[in-house]
Amino acid sequence: MVKTRVAVNGYGTIGKRVADAISKQGDMQVVGVAKTKPDFGAALSVKKGFRLFAAACEHYQTFQKAGLQVSGVVEDMLSGCDVVVDCTPGGVGAKNKAVYEKAGVKAIFQGGEKHELVEASFVAEANYAEALGKKFVRVVSCNTTGLSRTIGYLNNSFGAKKVRATIVRRAADPGETKKGPINALMPDPAKIPSHHGPDVQTVIRDVPVVTAAMVASTTLMHLHLVNVELRLKASRDSVIECLSQSKRIKLVEAESGLDSTAALLEFARDLGRERGDMPEVAVWRDSVAVVDNEVYFMQAIHQESIVVPENVDAVRAISGSEREAARSIAITNKSLGLV
Repeated sequence: MVKTRVAVNGYGTIGKRVADAISKQGDMQVVGVAKTKPDFGAALSVKKGFRLFAAACEHYQTFQKAGLQVSGVVEDMLSGCDVVVDCTPGGVGAKNKAVYEKAGVKAIFQGGEKHELVEASFVAEANYAEALGKKFVRVVSCNTTGLSRTIGYLNNSFGAKKVRATIVRRAADPGETKKGPINALMPDPAKIPSHHGPDVQTVIRDVPVVTAAMVASTTLMHLHLVNVELRLKASRDSVIECLSQSKRIKLVEAESGLDSTAALLEFARDLGRERGDMPEVAVWRDSVAVVDNEVYFMQAIHQESIVVPENVDAVRAISGSEREAARSIAITNKSLGLV
């Protein structure tokens, strides 16, 4: 089997997870990861057997002085890959696009970049076919991914007339120490709609989505309160059955003790998930209600891992190595333990 050669530019919260996930795919190989500085993450990447590259020439000697062997700079890494997954901070990917174009490699960007940068914004179960053969694709943000998964399934089964969602965002990832708020709830932004609704519509274009967002003093997960007005008649049971079709949507029950984001991540750790990750959207079964053909539910999004399976599927789509969405999704799910 000819494997798709994948480079990962940026080895932080998302990049390290994407690199590990790619390494689990029988039809892909990680040819290298790039970092800006020789921190513990860079050292761990070498221990895992990934070839390490400096993000720029000016960083090269810094790695050498730290005693970390580097194989070159990003341009060297790109010369040996078919697809690069850009996991750099928001806005940096846009600057990197010209580098990828010059190297003649296809690129996958993250949700911190704008839709206009790419040919398609991507959520595997919603619009896999749109990314087939494209040169530049964006895996949308964690919140947009979560909303697109559940809205997409409801839209396919019942037709979604309109969507309203309130997003309670985590303030920072667990390892971040320079973000807040610490003791406040903060509208983010203090206007409606937030950017999340329009972003969902880059994936699911025929459904109006209006979102409001706020930041809470937590690092664990995001929480969404979602209301979808359906075109076809539905019952609570039929909505639950619809959402249960996806391995990337996990129905959980507060009555069983999974009554918080903290409990959900404890559950993921007990399942033996790597890093205690939960790439699925967790929908509280208890919260699902249908009133006058409008469905209401609450869902939780693990911001550190939800986009990881999407990046894997995006590699197959953009490289053309697998044209069928269902096959790619099934392979990725099995490799990541989403069963």
